[in-house]
Amino acid sequence: MNKITAAITAVGGYVPDYVLTNQELEKIVDTTDEWILTRTGISERRILKGDNKGTSDLCVPVALEICKKRGISPEEIDLLIVATVTPDMTFPSTANVVTDKIGAKNAFGFDISAACSGFLYALDTGARFIESGRYKKVMVIGADKMSSIIDYTDRTTCIIFGDGGGGVLLEPNTEGYGLIDSILKSDGHGREYLHMKAGGSVKPATIATVSNREHFVYQEGKMVFKYAVSNMAGAAKDVMERNQLQAADLAWLVPHQANKRIISATAQYIELPEEKIMMNIQRYGNTTAGTIPLCLWDYEKQLKKGDNLVLAAFGGGFTWGASYIKWAYDGDK
Repeated sequence: MNKITAAITAVGGYVPDYVLTNQELEKIVDTTDEWILTRTGISERRILKGDNKGTSDLCVPVALEICKKRGISPEEIDLLIVATVTPDMTFPSTANVVTDKIGAKNAFGFDISAACSGFLYALDTGARFIESGRYKKVMVIGADKMSSIIDYTDRTTCIIFGDGGGGVLLEPNTEGYGLIDSILKSDGHGREYLHMKAGGSVKPATIATVSNREHFVYQEGKMVFKYAVSNMAGAAKDVMERNQLQAADLAWLVPHQANKRIISATAQYIELPEEKIMMNIQRYGNTTAGTIPLCLWDYEKQLKKGDNLVLAAFGGGFTWGASYIKWAYDGDK
């Protein structure tokens, strides 16, 4: 019997309609369009507006698009995994909420929290369910409503993040396509440099924590940049070496869209030309767990069956990793 691998058979994505431009941010904080572009590569980002709107509202259109593309009913989904650090609520999981909203009555679901590396963690987890032979259709979504945890008086973070999400459907494959290998890492000491100070069980919400603005993303940019470049690039290089891949063998690098300079440094480290890098940070900003699947969504029509892709990410905590995928279908069909 041939080995079962988990192949991506459909891709979906969603970004809200509201566009937050650099020019609008110039009116909110002390910054300029040129400063933001030079340091991040971001021109605009999307923001989810409206009362009682959460991450599940980013996930639902993604899930429905995937089902439509694949020609399946939500009731055929066996498992839904949502990677997010901005769940609708502490519990139940956002995946639980999404299965209800789309009518995935036969699926179980859970969330994975690994910040910007969340989609890679969830993708690898979903693949194991497929490889077991017991599950046939596993949906993996990465989505975050980052605007809900961003301090729009902090010019170092509010310029970076946006809202959005994307996802994939995983199905069994016996022809060698799909997720071939992953290297996933974490180092908890990194929480010092990128975290949310309050809102967890160590420091529950109080009037004081709210007044002190401790329920927003806290980041020490220089330290995060340093670790992001070395670890994301290193993981990409390691997964390539472990699978005997040279730069010439890759069709695409699919990097987490954190910062254009980080993306460029990663590509240079693995000696990959710019035309082989998926990049949409200029339009969406950093959507945390949503960036990699949103890249796949944007570039889907350019993907060909048999293409070698390396996905790489780095996130708060710290978390990081890279995955090697052999693409399973022609995206323009």
